[in-house]
Amino acid sequence: MGIFIFPGVISILAFIAAFVWGGVAALFLVLLLAVLETTLSFDNAVVNAKILERMDAKWQRRFLIWGIPIAVFGTRFVLPILIVAAAAGLSPIFVTELAISDPEKYGEYLEAAHVAIASFGSAFLLLVSLKYFFNEKKTVHWIEAIEKHMSRWGGIEAIEVALTLVVLLVSAFFLPGKAATILFAGLVGVILFIVIEGIAQSFEVESGASAAVGGASLFVYLNILDSAFSLDGVVGAFAITKSLPVIIAGLGIGALFVRAFTVALVRAKTLKALPYLEHGAHWAILGLAIAMLTTIFVHVPEAITGLIGLVFVVFAYISSRREIKRANL
Repeated sequence: MGIFIFPGVISILAFIAAFVWGGVAALFLVLLLAVLETTLSFDNAVVNAKILERMDAKWQRRFLIWGIPIAVFGTRFVLPILIVAAAAGLSPIFVTELAISDPEKYGEYLEAAHVAIASFGSAFLLLVSLKYFFNEKKTVHWIEAIEKHMSRWGGIEAIEVALTLVVLLVSAFFLPGKAATILFAGLVGVILFIVIEGIAQSFEVESGASAAVGGASLFVYLNILDSAFSLDGVVGAFAITKSLPVIIAGLGIGALFVRAFTVALVRAKTLKALPYLEHGAHWAILGLAIAMLTTIFVHVPEAITGLIGLVFVVFAYISSRREIKRANL
């Protein structure tokens, strides 16, 4: 439980600051965003925990400590600004000033950049989930009727990349006015995944230089994965409030607890004890990727997008507990 002390202290300070700054209304909004970010990100924590297991203790601590400013300010403040600047053809400095001085207008620009955000996020998350299921070495299956067949198809080289590119092409075909944005943003997601995944797999996390390079590559991969998970949440947060300090505080608190929960999963060896939890997380990622892609064409309520992950993880947990009981009979 000691791992949650730091996030708890930071949360209390943030709640006090929110109350002093905006009263009960600001405090409530920060609490609401923090709870939503935490409860709807269990799938992110489970997948991160699997990657974190490959890192030594030093890089695990760095993920929790160094990763905090990246998660709070990088993913939830700087990255959306860069995307808005690229999508609208504006200067990042101008967009930053706009975000601080006129969050209402910034929110409009952020919403206008939704196609690029959804294309990037859905492409990256599709690859994360499909690579897990299209693995011919995978022997444990949760939804066996589907996963077993997908595992067999894993012998086809880069099948997950091919399918993701097909999805992007089909999406661009049905939305010709946004085709360039869909393809460009989606390809950025695909290229990032290939590069980071390739680097991460090229190094064994052992001692000496290999541990340093391997740990660094996995650290970068984890933060990009967190960005893909969280970008849609940033857009959704603007539907709740246009106050940027409130959004950063609420989502930042949630990010702190998700990272602490990730480390706790690794230390407790939860993924090894619950055989289907990782499966549920990757199904949740697949569902989130499809939901993000769907938002390019029609509006999908944020509650549905968020609950997809929670439902899969909960059912995977229940199935894991049943399997443990069955094995002990």
